[in-house]
Amino acid sequence: MHALGMSRLPTPRPGQVLGLVGSNGTGKSTALKILAGKLKPNLGRFDAPPDWSEILTYFRGSELQNYFQRVLEDNVKAIIKPQYVDHIPKAVRGNVLEVITEKDQRGQKAALMRDLDLEQVVDRNVENLSGGELQRFAIAVVAAQEADVYMIDEPSSYLDVRQRLKAAEVIRSLLAPDKFVIVVEHDLSVLDYLSDFICCLYGKPGAYGVVTLPFSVREGINIFLAGFVPTENLRFRDEALTFKVTDQGTEGDEEQKKFLNYKYPNMSKTQGNFTLHVEAGEFTDSEIIVMLGENGTGKTTFIRMLAGMLKPDNELEVELSEFAVSYKPQKISPKFPGTVRDLLHKRIRDSYLHPGFQADVMKPLSIEHLMDNEVQTLSGGELQRVAICLCLGQPANVYLIDEPSAYLDSEQRILAAKVIKRFIMHSKKTAFIVEHDFIMAAYLADRVIVYEGQPSREATARSPQSLLTGMNTFLKNLEITFRRDPTNYRPRINKKESTKDREQKLAGTFYYLED
Repeated sequence: MHALGMSRLPTPRPGQVLGLVGSNGTGKSTALKILAGKLKPNLGRFDAPPDWSEILTYFRGSELQNYFQRVLEDNVKAIIKPQYVDHIPKAVRGNVLEVITEKDQRGQKAALMRDLDLEQVVDRNVENLSGGELQRFAIAVVAAQEADVYMIDEPSSYLDVRQRLKAAEVIRSLLAPDKFVIVVEHDLSVLDYLSDFICCLYGKPGAYGVVTLPFSVREGINIFLAGFVPTENLRFRDEALTFKVTDQGTEGDEEQKKFLNYKYPNMSKTQGNFTLHVEAGEFTDSEIIVMLGENGTGKTTFIRMLAGMLKPDNELEVELSEFAVSYKPQKISPKFPGTVRDLLHKRIRDSYLHPGFQADVMKPLSIEHLMDNEVQTLSGGELQRVAICLCLGQPANVYLIDEPSAYLDSEQRILAAKVIKRFIMHSKKTAFIVEHDFIMAAYLADRVIVYEGQPSREATARSPQSLLTGMNTFLKNLEITFRRDPTNYRPRINKKESTKDREQKLAGTFYYLED
């Protein structure tokens, strides 16, 4: 449709949330601009772009015709929540309260401030907000306004699980019989929770994008995970992603004793007004431990203590020095002067030249396409892939990976999760991973460490628990229940107060019952 060839446009329906899922660069943001009337579809003609009457004829008889008719008559007000919230401070001046008050056409100011955790930053200037605060602020600004079409591009970046679901509820509250809501989201559990129906986008990033017909939410996400569109008999990814069914740790305890290699003691760490307590734990090789907790509960603090970058308060020289650690931080700042090739050559030369590492890590993360790019010009997602590659390329016993899914699209998240899991199993190492994308967390985790307490005040990191027990504890704190999809076993959030939700809460099984 544009320099990026798009065939078919996603079809919004009034009174329903349309979710878009697919790779970056297949035209999701372009589709939003066309639907917002900010870009005219050119029907594939660059030299002589069509006028509106022709465009309407082209879409005649489709749901889109009525939609574009309204766009054309200019009685559609569309607002977009942009994908990159870090650019907002350049465009918006003033403090949080002023901006939201000025935009508040729906009289929802107080509710939005409360639901989106903005009450403690009302007096702060927009340019002083953190990534997560900016994201919640941007959603509030859009939700405060009266519009016909609400377009939300990636609402969950920078947010933890609780905030993601809060944001989803706010977005759903915009629905009305004559309003359109369209959401692009890479966190598939959030997409599932948010949407009424779904279009998948696939194609070659930056070259062309294909939009599927709308599917039900369950079917749309399953098609995406399977990499196969049955209605068009088309495979767009070589392998499907399925989730493991087993939950070891109940009957397997006896044989596990053989591998217990590492222990860490009770520790605590105070930084400013925040104190983290860590319960002693042990871990083995060939396992992935996922850390679950809200923002501000000290997950990164614990990771940095394991990495030896922070000393625990109880200076009984905590025995952590006996294993080598490789750490991928949450914030990746590209200071390296030179190309990706130079960087890999300098930092992880042996792995980088090893055919096994190339096949298992570099190829699936599409690193070779980036080899000659300057590190400082890489996008967020490109940097993230390079950072994961560097982390895994470092010889170590323990890999500490802080938010590997940030900046990655759903497709890349799936690949990154597979790469990390395969690497840890093959190399018989251990990984500790912080991950807010629930589907990734469920796919990666052998066991989990749950963080409980008051964010930014005091929190406790529990001992590692089995996947089932840990997920249950974590979800109980969040008051969310998950069921399981029968086809690929992916976790699905139950809608609040649905029959399933109430049944599972009564039974105390927050993380799915086996069917």
